[in-house]
Amino acid sequence: MTLSATMTARWAAFDELSLQELYDLLRLRQQVFILEQQSFYADIDGKDQETLHYLIQNRDTGALLGSIRLLTDADKAMSRIGRVVIAEEARGTGLGRLLMQAGIDKALDLLPGCEVHVSAQAYLEKFYGSLGFKTVSDVYIEDGIPHIDMIRS
Repeated sequence: MTLSATMTARWAAFDELSLQELYDLLRLRQQVFILEQQSFYADIDGKDQETLHYLIQNRDTGALLGSIRLLTDADKAMSRIGRVVIAEEARGTGLGRLLMQAGIDKALDLLPGCEVHVSAQAYLEKFYGSLGFKTVSDVYIEDGIPHIDMIRS
């Protein structure tokens, strides 16, 4: 999938996010992770300030359709994609694949040859596998939801 004409996308460091973008990002993550998935955890975890955020928005309305955050660690030659979130109205459109591919590409651009890690909800193992991720852990419970660790070498 490629970005459609009705979408805009951009990478931004935390301090490059507008107040509206930050509000929309936190609201979408709250809606999906805490309310829909009923996973009561501290989404505001102090890591957003040290990550890059990839935002996909509706070009006409400005509504946030999806986002990921990317943490990089040059000392360990690894990156971590997290907080993969898609608005309900954008699910099933291929946006998840677009978000993840952008994250993989950015990680490899910043740290060529690095491993890319994800803590994936277990039911998405096949999806992440289709992007080249390999499962490296047993299923474990994180914030009340079954997860697995996966790495793309």
